[in-house]
Amino acid sequence: MTTAAQPLPTTSATTRHIGMIVPSSNLTMETELPQIFGRRELVHPEDHFVFHSSRMRMKHVTPEELVKMNAQTERASLELADARPDVVASACLVAIMAQGAGYHCTAEDQMRAALDSEGVSAPVISSAGALLRALTALGARKVVMVTPYMKPLTQLVADYVVDAGFEVLDTLSLEVSDNLEVARLDPADLTEHWKRLDAQALEDADALVLSACVQMPSLPAIQAVEDAYGKPVISAATATAWSILTDLGLPTESPDAGSLLSGRY
Repeated sequence: MTTAAQPLPTTSATTRHIGMIVPSSNLTMETELPQIFGRRELVHPEDHFVFHSSRMRMKHVTPEELVKMNAQTERASLELADARPDVVASACLVAIMAQGAGYHCTAEDQMRAALDSEGVSAPVISSAGALLRALTALGARKVVMVTPYMKPLTQLVADYVVDAGFEVLDTLSLEVSDNLEVARLDPADLTEHWKRLDAQALEDADALVLSACVQMPSLPAIQAVEDAYGKPVISAATATAWSILTDLGLPTESPDAGSLLSGRY
């Protein structure tokens, strides 16, 4: 599947090809990333972005299905290599974090090896690794998180983030296991959901992860919640977009997507 970010490029724009590995039931990453990069083209018309996707089978966010999905990483990476992308991003945070501490490095190595075997030297990014990179860039050591996952999976994500050197002060699990239902969650509800986090944790935290999942829609709420909270608000999607821009050596700026994409980091 190929999706072009809008608006159309100017004659002088440089086209960047972004490869994405997404779960077969993901309906959100191929919507939010093109929106983020489409907004960016309004302030940086010199860059145009086209998206190419390869899918890995997964319907329900359970440990068993996540393991089976991860086993498809090499095949999906090889498919994207045929498009000669400028960068490749893997978009399923919990699939990686559920495998144990540091697994994003293993997954990224698998992607890199597959691309290298086809003569493609593009940077590789996982949404899991991108989230950690983004928190580091923000200087955020203490975080609070909202996830769509069942509580045991949310705990695995929190443990993963803690193992990476951060403090997770509180989490909110919306407890939706069907991945298609996750995609149907209304992002407007996040403008209220985050207030259910512990008040003291919100006070002490350096940043809020409004959606620790690339399937839960959140982009329309990021800026509004950040404005209300007064501290950086990110998502797995905005972190992935920021990492893509960083690895491409481009200004990390996209309007109305939170301070992470303000161009300051």
